Amino acid sequence: MTTFNDREAAFENKFAHDAEMQFKAEARRNKLVGLWAAELLGKSGEAANDYALSVVMADLEEAGTEDVVRKVAADLDGKASADDVRAKLTELLPVAKAQLMSEI
Repeated sequence: MTTFNDREAAFENKFAHDAEMQFKAEARRNKLVGLWAAELLGKSGEAANDYALSVVMADLEEAGTEDVVRKVAADLDGKASADDVRAKLTELLPVAKAQLMSEI
């Protein structure tokens, strides 16, 4: 019975680790999208970092990415469409995951 319990605990630990890594990757992706949008808005330095943080925080409003898409598309006001933002989110997720893996 102890082998089964060990396997169960290992599976639960892996699930928790994977969920944490996915959360971190999505937060990193949102920061990268925020920095991209900040550049389109002409922000740099601390202003760009502050904007990127506001994009990360916007993702906590509801499940999924539509809260981020709405915020960034509204802030960009014609400089990029909602579809452009969705494409950038998709493009930057693997980049965010790679950055996290290089930090481990």
